[in-house]
Amino acid sequence: MDETINVNINGEKYAFFKGISLEEVAKTFQNTSKYPIILARLNNSIKELTYQLTKDCAVEFLDLTSREGNRTHISGLTFVIVYAVKSLYGRNADIVIQHSLDKGIYIETNFELNEEKVEKIKSEMKKIISSDLDITKLTIDRLEAKKYFKTINDLPKAGVMKYNTNDYITLYRLGNLYNYFYNVMPTSTGKLKDFDLTYIKDNGFILRFPTTYISDKIKDYQHHPHMFEVFKEYREWAKLMKIENSVDLNTIVASGNINDLIRIDETLQSNKLLEIAKMISQNKSIRIVLMAGPSSSGKTTTSKKLSMYLRSFGLKIKTLSMDDYFLDKEETPLGEDGKPDFECLEAVDLKLFDTQIEKLLNGEEVTLPTYNFILGTKEYKEKAKLEKNEILVIEGIHGLDTNILTNIPRENKFKIYLSPLTEINMDNHNRVSTSDNRILRRMIRDNRTRGYGVEKTLEAWIKVRKGEEKYIFPYQDDADVTFNTALIYEIGVLKTYVEPLLYSVDSDSEYYEEAKRLIDFLRLFLPIPSDAIPQDSILREFIGGGYFGI
Repeated sequence: MDETINVNINGEKYAFFKGISLEEVAKTFQNTSKYPIILARLNNSIKELTYQLTKDCAVEFLDLTSREGNRTHISGLTFVIVYAVKSLYGRNADIVIQHSLDKGIYIETNFELNEEKVEKIKSEMKKIISSDLDITKLTIDRLEAKKYFKTINDLPKAGVMKYNTNDYITLYRLGNLYNYFYNVMPTSTGKLKDFDLTYIKDNGFILRFPTTYISDKIKDYQHHPHMFEVFKEYREWAKLMKIENSVDLNTIVASGNINDLIRIDETLQSNKLLEIAKMISQNKSIRIVLMAGPSSSGKTTTSKKLSMYLRSFGLKIKTLSMDDYFLDKEETPLGEDGKPDFECLEAVDLKLFDTQIEKLLNGEEVTLPTYNFILGTKEYKEKAKLEKNEILVIEGIHGLDTNILTNIPRENKFKIYLSPLTEINMDNHNRVSTSDNRILRRMIRDNRTRGYGVEKTLEAWIKVRKGEEKYIFPYQDDADVTFNTALIYEIGVLKTYVEPLLYSVDSDSEYYEEAKRLIDFLRLFLPIPSDAIPQDSILREFIGGGYFGI
C-alpha cells in the first residue's frame, strides 16, 4: 500500500503520496497564483519544483511576485535569451548581463545589434517559452564543466569553475546548451512568459518583467540618462583595466597586485568627486548642495569628502543631515506594520527644515536640532549662521525630493544622486546586483556600529527597500549629477567581514535561505585584505578605520 504524507499548504492539510514532486503538487494550486508557480518554500528552505516530498511538511508556493521567485524568473529568462541568441546567430553569439536599469536588466551582445534583431530575439524567446522546454538540473564534475565551457568559448564561466573548489557543481541544460547559474532555476521555459525587450542603442536592450514592487504589469521603460552614462563610463574604465568579472578580479588578487588596483580605483573615484566640487565652485548661484541616495550608498563619507574638496576651492561650507529633522517619536507616522515608518517623507519635520534653511540663506541665526535616536526626540544645542557666500551641504535620503525646500529657487540648488552602481559581474550571465552590494555593506556597518546581527539587518531591509522605491528612486533624474560610490574591488573586501556574520544564521531562521544565497555568491570571490584601503575611502564608512571617524 502506498504511503501518504501530510502537507500543510495555505493553512490547510493535504494528503499526498510519499515521493510526489512539488511540481505535481503545484498544479493543484496554480489557480491561487496570478503568475506561474516557479519555486516553493519548504519550511524555511527554498526548493526547485523537482524536489520530492518524503515526509510531513509545510509548503508555500512562490511565483515571480516573491523576491526568490523573481530572481529565478530573471535567471530563467537569461537562459532563454542565451539559447535564443545562439539559435538565431550561431554558437559564438552571446550576451553579457550588465546591470539593473529602471526595473529591468540592461544586456549587451557580442555582435552588432539593432531594433530588428531585438524583435527577432523576442520572437524566438516566445517560441522557446511556448514550447515549454525542460530546464534540467544536473550534477557535473567541476573539471569536466570547466572543459565544456572552454569548448564553447565561454571563458568567464570556465574561470568561475577554477575558483569553485567543489568536486561537483550544478549545471542546467536547455536543449543542447548547458549553463551555470548561482540562483535556483525554473523547471521549464513555459513558466517564463511574462517579459518584454526594449532596444537601447549601442548594442543593448532592456529585459523587462513584473517585479516585487510593480507586480501587476510590466512597467513601461523610462530611460535614466545620468545613471546609464555613469554605468557606461565605469564599464569602459573596467574594460581598460581588464576587469569585467569575478574571474578577472580574482586573477589580480591571486597575482598579488590587488594593492595597485585599490589605489587606482580610489584615485579615480576621488577625482570624480573633485570634478563635481569644481563644477559647484564655478557656479556662483549655488547656495545648497543636496545629496541623496539609497541605503548604504556612502552618503556620509561622500558629503564630508565633498565638503573638504569644496574648501580646497576657497569655499566656506556648513554641513547638515536631514536625519536631525525627524519628527519626535510619538509624531512619526506608522507604516503598514503598525510600527514607526522612518523611511517616509512625512517622518521629517518639513516645516522646521524648510523654515530653518530659508532663514540660514537669508543670513539669520537659527538653533539647529540634533536628533537623539535613543530618546526619539530632537535636541536643540548648536546655533548656526551662514557667512556671506557660505554653502550648505545637506545629505539625507529625501534630498532629491521635489517636495522639500520648495521656497528656494532651483538654480540655487545643486543635487547629487549617490549609489554604488556595481559594474563587475560573476560572469557573462550572472550579475552582481547593486542591491546585494548595498546589503553586504549594511550588514557590516550594522554589526560594527550597532551590534546588530544579520537577521535584524535583513528584517529591516525589506522596509528600507520599499521606502527607496517610493521616496528615492523616482527623483533620481532631478539630480544634476550621478556619483558612483561603488569600488570595483570591494566585494572581495566585504567578503572578509560579512561571511562570518552570514554563517551565524541558523537553518531554522526565516532568513537562512537569503544568508545561504549570499554565502554562495561570495564563494566566487577571493578575499581581499583591507590594509591598503585609504582612510578617506567610502568603504571605510562600513568596515571602519576611516579618517572621518564614521
